[in-house]
Formats: sequence, C-alpha cells, structure tokens
Amino acid sequence: MAIVVTAFLVMNIVGLIIMGEDKKRAKKHEYRIRERTLWLVALFGGAIGTTAGMQLYRHKTKHLSFKIGFPFLAGIELILFLKWLI
Repeated sequence: MAIVVTAFLVMNIVGLIIMGEDKKRAKKHEYRIRERTLWLVALFGGAIGTTAGMQLYRHKTKHLSFKIGFPFLAGIELILFLKWLI
C-alpha cells in the first residue's frame, strides 16, 4: 500500500514541477516540454499535480484540452485512488 501512495504522490509532484518548468521555458522562449509528456504524466497518476500546476502557474489555461481534460482526469484518478484506499 505504501508503494502506491508514494507513487501517487511522486507523480503529482512531478506533474506540478513540469508544469512550472514548461511555463518558465515558455517565458524565456526556450525549448519546451512536449504536450505529450505533460499528458503522459497526467495519465500515469499525476493529473492532480498537473491540474494544480496549470492553475498555479496559469499555464495551458487557454488550451481547451488541458482546461477540461486535466481536471476531468484528476477527478477520475482521485476517485480511483480513494476507492483503492478503502
């Protein structure tokens, strides 16, 4: 059980960090993190972190797929995680 909780926390921290890093790179007009990578992190358990990063850094908020997709996926992941704990 501890492994799943740790993995969940790590993926969400990674999601938060990469959203901040991509925003920083966007401001500096540097090489960006691929959208596919952002989605893969979200799909593999980091959707809450990527959603939080999207709101915290105001990044990708104009992209409808991110604006709707990340929170939707975060809700699903949260429900699945809570069901798994119970």
